[in-house]
Parts: sequence; structure tokens; C-alpha cells
Amino acid sequence: MRILLVEDDVMLGGSLKKALELSGYSVEWVQDGEAAELTVETSQFSLIILDMNLPIISGFDFLKNLRKQADQTPVLILTAMDNMSSRVKGLDLGADDYITKPFDLDELLARIRALIRRSKGSAEPTIKCGDVELNLSAKTITYKDSVVLLPAKEYKLLAHLMSSPGKIFSKAQIEEIIYGIDEEFESNTVEVLVYKLRKKFGDNFIKTMRGMGYMVAKEGAKGQ
Repeated sequence: MRILLVEDDVMLGGSLKKALELSGYSVEWVQDGEAAELTVETSQFSLIILDMNLPIISGFDFLKNLRKQADQTPVLILTAMDNMSSRVKGLDLGADDYITKPFDLDELLARIRALIRRSKGSAEPTIKCGDVELNLSAKTITYKDSVVLLPAKEYKLLAHLMSSPGKIFSKAQIEEIIYGIDEEFESNTVEVLVYKLRKKFGDNFIKTMRGMGYMVAKEGAKGQ
């Protein structure tokens, strides 16, 4: 599942992006309201996390413009503005939730799961691809009705691919998602993780798209 993070504080934005990716989300991070508007014009997201004190275009104006376009993507405001008038204004403009800084990460993740769950009209945040079912809240995987336990990096890769079935992720994208920018890893790490997941869920579960990368296929898609 993809999240758009709109936050101009570099330290907070970087650490929050990493925390969300460690929780299995794909995160696009921009640092001003204008960049956020350009991003939503060309990409779809499961959720937008929005600061209010943004350069160029404020968070309030971005939210107002977003709803004018009839874009109903869930928006969670994350801001240092803790006064009641700002909270009411944000919610009246169409925000779905409002958290003030400083915040508790576990609470933020719980609210993210609730908003995404609500937007999809489901009680449990589950993804099913073929015989594999992933519960994002409990972080449990079942395969042909049997529970499968995965090491952290295998789980992270699986959750990322299953959250966007039919989308091809390059090796470089997967490396950044799993390890971030600073962590060192072996050059064949992605291939090893894909191999291990195929051993558990079948050779055809993760498709290799020659010259492009890997994906979990939608119904009817074919890999090479």
C-alpha cells in the first residue's frame, strides 16, 4: 500500500518514511504543498499524511484543492498545530483524522491501518493473492490455510509486492524499500529473498519480468 508523506521537516520526514517502510508501506515523500499537488495528479495512494505548515502551498490549501477535485484519498493531518480552531478547520476541509506532534508511532500506525481499512470498507486489513493471504494488522501470513512465519526482510518484501499486485518493482527499488539508503547489503540479496519466498509459496507466485524487476501478478498476468 502506497502512502504520500507531505512533511517539510527533513529529520522527521526521513525517520517517518523509514518507519513506515519498515511497517510494509511504500512511501513517497515530498516537502512542500506544490510538490504534493503534482504528485497526486500522476499517482494514486492509499493514504496521505499531511503537515499543515508547508512552504509554497499550505497543508490547508492542498487539502482544500484535493477535495475540490473530488479526490477522496484518506488524509491524516500530522501537525504541530494543537489548537482547536486548526483541528476543526482541517477536519472541515475534509481531513479524515488529526494527530498533533509530538506523537506516538504505534498510535500513528494504528490510525493509518484504521483509515485504510475504512476506505476499503473492510473490517480487517487483509490482502489475498492466489493462495497467499496477508493480514497487515496482525502481520500474519497464511498459505493454503496454513500459517507461515517469515523473517523480517522476507515479510517486508512479500507485504510490499502483495500491496501492489501487477506493479513491477525494480531490484533497486526493492533494495531501497527493504534496506533504506544507508544500510549495506550483498549484491544478490534481492534474488536470495525472492528465491526463499518462491520456495515457500510456489515458483510462480513472484514473477520475474525480464529486464524490469519483480511483481506479484494480478489474475491473468504472465511473467517470464
